[in-house]
Amino acid sequence: MMLAIVGIHTKADSCTGITLKSNDGANIVARTVEWANGESPSDYLIVPQGYEKQSMLPDGTKTGMKYTAFFGYVGLASEDYVIEGLNQVGLSAGLFYFPKTGSYPKYDESLKDKTISDTEFVAWILGSFETVEDVISALSSVRVVATDSRAQNLHWRVADKYGRQIVIEYMDGIPMVYENTLGVLTNAPAYPWHLTNLNNYINLHPGSADSHAFGDIYLNPIGHGSGLLGLPGDVTPPSRFVRAAIYQTSAPEFENAIQAVNQAFVILEAMTIPIGIQFSDKTKIPNIPSATQWTAVTDMTNNNLYYNTMYNPTVRKIDLNSIDFAKVPYQQHPLDDVKARPIMNVSVK
Repeated sequence: MMLAIVGIHTKADSCTGITLKSNDGANIVARTVEWANGESPSDYLIVPQGYEKQSMLPDGTKTGMKYTAFFGYVGLASEDYVIEGLNQVGLSAGLFYFPKTGSYPKYDESLKDKTISDTEFVAWILGSFETVEDVISALSSVRVVATDSRAQNLHWRVADKYGRQIVIEYMDGIPMVYENTLGVLTNAPAYPWHLTNLNNYINLHPGSADSHAFGDIYLNPIGHGSGLLGLPGDVTPPSRFVRAAIYQTSAPEFENAIQAVNQAFVILEAMTIPIGIQFSDKTKIPNIPSATQWTAVTDMTNNNLYYNTMYNPTVRKIDLNSIDFAKVPYQQHPLDDVKARPIMNVSVK
């Protein structure tokens, strides 16, 4: 299991999160998950009420904080470590890679009964709380640590069905909580830096730029969308943050939740990272079809979790309303039964 924990940290190089709303009151969060260095096991978990776990500690033992799921939830996971999930009362939580930024509290063996691994933080949140405010109030009751000294840090997005969303980042051992009213999240640097960086793109806007004189000549926009000339197109976290913010805020109004869900998948397709661009030595590229492993869209208002994968772009839905979390057994299933892109023949008569 230690290898799985390290794997999450060393491979989850890029994640992009956005937020959409619809006119019928639905609150939607969505995100991609990437592993640059190869394919990671990807499953969905059904976790019932009353499910008990004990956290892994830096010494490699599962003797940390014990926690029991008061609420049932569905998690999208690597091994059994939840990366993104939704609980039965409409709380969403997800981890995002946060390399070389911030630091967790130092591990104190005398406090191990309240110490939880950073990779188990999402599971604890989903099983324990109903609202963002509940999560904030409980942060002082736990100590988050990394379970391997070689691992990089994480930060987290938490959102509830009432529309509130926060980012949690540990700085010098202290949990910093930021209201994420924009609804976008990527990776390092820290969240406030990304908001400041948006000011560098104040000139960008949807639509076309105005024609105007330029000395003795007259300049006209070439093609549609010239208002976004200068939009960064690389895959670094700052550039993805800017691009996601522009795409999200320029999205049209949605009459209902399913329209917003569909648009979330469309926007995140533009954030997909293809395999190859992160490797200078092309002889050592992992044999996977894309660095973006899967995409998840969560409708917290209607308690639906959607996903598709690098193997199968077909959108699949898990309806939490159809699950009796008081009776369902714990279960784990692969996101893809078959790891091959489905191809449908078109019948020509």
